[in-house]
Amino acid sequence: MPVISTNTAANSAVRYLNINSAQESSSLAKLSSGSKINQASDDAAGLAISTRISSDVTALQQAATNASQATSILQTADGGASNISDILSRMKSLASESSSGTVTDSSRAYLQSEFSQLSNEIDSIAKGTRYSGQSLLDGTSPFAGTGSSILVGSSSTDTITVTLSDLTSATLGTTALDISTQAGATSALTTLDTAIDKVSSARASIGAQESRFNFSASSISTQSENLKSANSAITDVDIAAEQSKLSSAKVKTQAAVSAEAAANELPQYLLKLLG
Repeated sequence: MPVISTNTAANSAVRYLNINSAQESSSLAKLSSGSKINQASDDAAGLAISTRISSDVTALQQAATNASQATSILQTADGGASNISDILSRMKSLASESSSGTVTDSSRAYLQSEFSQLSNEIDSIAKGTRYSGQSLLDGTSPFAGTGSSILVGSSSTDTITVTLSDLTSATLGTTALDISTQAGATSALTTLDTAIDKVSSARASIGAQESRFNFSASSISTQSENLKSANSAITDVDIAAEQSKLSSAKVKTQAAVSAEAAANELPQYLLKLLG
C-alpha cells in the first residue's frame, strides 16, 4: 500500500546499506592487515586458539636460546676437561719415567717438580674454565652434583638436566702424589689411571648431554615451524577469497545506495496524485 508517512522501502534500503557497508569495511580491514581476525567477534574460538599457539611459539623461541646456551656451556666444559686429560697423560708419562730403575733420585726430584706444577695446573683449569663468570669444573657451579634443569620446550616439564663433574686435583686424587721415589711413582700410576678414567667418563657424559641438546634444538625448530603454520591457517586471510567478498560487498553497497535514492523519490511521486 503506497503511503507517505512511513517510507518502508527507504528503511529497508538503509538496513541493507548498513549491512553491506559493514561487510565492505570488514573485508578492507582484513586485506589491509593480512589477518582475518582483527577483533574477537571475527572468530572468538580462533582467536583463543591463536593466542595459545602464539604463546607456545614465543616460549619455543626462548627454549631454542636456552638449548643453544646449554650447548655452549657443555662445549666450554669439554674444552677444559680435554686440557685436564692431556695434563694427566703427561703426569702419567712422568710417573712412568720415574718408576723406571734407570732414573736416579736426583732426576726424580726434577720430575716431581714438573709433576707437582701439572697437578696445580689441573686446579687452575678446573677453576678457570668459566661460562658467564661461573667456574664449571671445580664443583662450585649450579651444574655440579645433581645438576641444573634447562627448559627446552613450551611446558615446565620440558627440561634437560645438565650435570658437570668436579675435576679438581683433590677429586682426581693427584694432590698427594709424589714421584720423587720409585715406589711413589709406581703407586701414582694406578691413581693416574683412575683419574684419567674419571675425566674420560666426565667427557663422555658431556658429549652425551650435548648430543641430546642438539636433537632437542632440531625438535624445537620443527615444532616452531609447525605451530607457525597452524597459526597461519587460523589467522592469515585468504587474499583471493576476501577480495571476492570485497568486490561483492562493493556492488551490493552501490546497489543499496541506488535503492535508497529511488526509495526517497517514491513519496514525491505519490504527492503528484494529490494534484
